[in-house]
Amino acid sequence: MDISVFPSGPFETNAYIVSCPATSQAALIDPGVNSSTSLINYLEKKKLTPKGIWLTHSHWDHIAEVSLLKEKYHIPVAIHALDTPNLEKPGSDQLPCWISFPGVIPDVLLKDGQSLSVGQLQFTVIHTPGHSPGSICLYCPAQNLLISGDTLFKGSIGNISFPTSVPEQMWDSLAKLSKLPPATQVYPGHGPHTTIQAEAWLPNARKLFDRN
Repeated sequence: MDISVFPSGPFETNAYIVSCPATSQAALIDPGVNSSTSLINYLEKKKLTPKGIWLTHSHWDHIAEVSLLKEKYHIPVAIHALDTPNLEKPGSDQLPCWISFPGVIPDVLLKDGQSLSVGQLQFTVIHTPGHSPGSICLYCPAQNLLISGDTLFKGSIGNISFPTSVPEQMWDSLAKLSKLPPATQVYPGHGPHTTIQAEAWLPNARKLFDRN
């Protein structure tokens, strides 16, 4: 597997391209604000064929250029069903946003345990609600790799004070991630990558981050 990260927009949101060297097929993950030019240039430089857009959740800094890329490549968009409303009508999650962009009707509604493939690569959807109702992580066991969206960061977690956040669910989600193999490489929605082993605090997340 090849994985490339493209920090973009006002919050340095990590857009990703994961690609299969054997087939030159690729998936675009979380194409946020001002990410599309870098993503398109990389696809062209590496002669990759994009096969889908996968979204870890629907906050605006992760979805702003989904419509542009879907229209350019005519590829399906996948998101968990519970985050669909804000993808279709950006801003319905009541988060402050100072840019405008089109909504998108998803083609694939994801659920926990579902498989996603690009070329010969296989990912498993892990539903990790808390930051948003439909937050997911994408786990590739063969490559020991997790794309964690805004559920897990290096040394921290996603914001759970947003209007659609559910703190109680976040603790269960983080406990679920703590059970992955320690060597699992974690690529988050913001900031540098880490490993499950490096985030040894995960089983105690509630004690560390619960402000109630």
